[in-house]
Amino acid sequence: MRLSVLATSIGIFAAAAVGGYFLWTPKGKAPGGTVTLFQWEDYTGAAFLADYEKTYREKPQTAIFADEDEAFAKMRAGFKPDVMGPCYYEFPRWQEAGLLKPIDTSKLKNWNKISATLRNLPGIDAGNGKVWFVPHYWGNTSLTVRTDLAPEYAASNSWEILFDPKYKGRVSVLDGVDDVIPFIAHMIGVDAYNMDEAGWQKVQTKLKQLMPQLRFVSSDDTALAQSLASGELVAAMSWRTTFAGLHKEGKPVTYLEPKGGMFTYVCGLVMHADTKNEEKALALIDSSISDAAARHSIEDIGDEPANEAALKQVPDAVFANLRLSRDVESFLKSGIFQRRLKDKEKLVNAWTEMRAGVAEAQK
Repeated sequence: MRLSVLATSIGIFAAAAVGGYFLWTPKGKAPGGTVTLFQWEDYTGAAFLADYEKTYREKPQTAIFADEDEAFAKMRAGFKPDVMGPCYYEFPRWQEAGLLKPIDTSKLKNWNKISATLRNLPGIDAGNGKVWFVPHYWGNTSLTVRTDLAPEYAASNSWEILFDPKYKGRVSVLDGVDDVIPFIAHMIGVDAYNMDEAGWQKVQTKLKQLMPQLRFVSSDDTALAQSLASGELVAAMSWRTTFAGLHKEGKPVTYLEPKGGMFTYVCGLVMHADTKNEEKALALIDSSISDAAARHSIEDIGDEPANEAALKQVPDAVFANLRLSRDVESFLKSGIFQRRLKDKEKLVNAWTEMRAGVAEAQK
């Protein structure tokens, strides 16, 4: 999932006297006793909190995390927010750790506005009309390519540009293991989500072939966009938001749609098992998936909201810039949903070691 540049630079303990941010403490208590949203930075904005504030005439506390591993560690250490924003591939780990409480969808006025495909994601059902995970927004992972610098790949929609010697030192991949390993595995016909040891050895071999090709490894949207805009990079594994920003600026870029589909991440909202106030926590979830919040997601952030009903109010130009069809259901069914990786710790360790080699080579 996308890593906010500001979140990276200031970290999880960012605090501000304004805007509702607070400093995490081991006891996990927020000033004022209001409910707390623990979320990616982009999704703590006013649009996601507006309905909640209108109902309760108070601002919820907000805390940001830079990545889900860090968020998980803080909660295991005692931090108890009320609502959190992990992605689909991550929430099962939080559930298994006893950190989550099922969410009663009958108490969410916006639940039925969510895409049917997303409401029925495997593993989110908790029985009796409750779910563990409320889909919030989604996006894609593919390659953004400069059409003027690599026209042959722009035309072919092939991810093989990452391994083309012609473009050595001018390509990049994302640094998240949940992004890069399924991506490379898919290129060689390995299902990363059902990978045996033989499959993992094939993926490792391919990753090692990739390393000398890379200019850098990063999940910094700004750095990726700037490097593509300048021509330092010819192609970069990125989220659709990176492509959309460059396309809106008139840069000569395309977003590859290979045969077999691209990857789709889904991020959502979950409720902490020890929420201080379930009613307010539900209201905060509902506020985050409101029509206004959904429009903000797609028009201002560039992610596609799970609230499909709200898309009827979004101008055609927004879909054109993202290069998306209004037929969201068909599009979602055409992609590959990012899921939980097995033996993730082993994969993280191996990928971290490989990435370190790229960083060392750049010194």
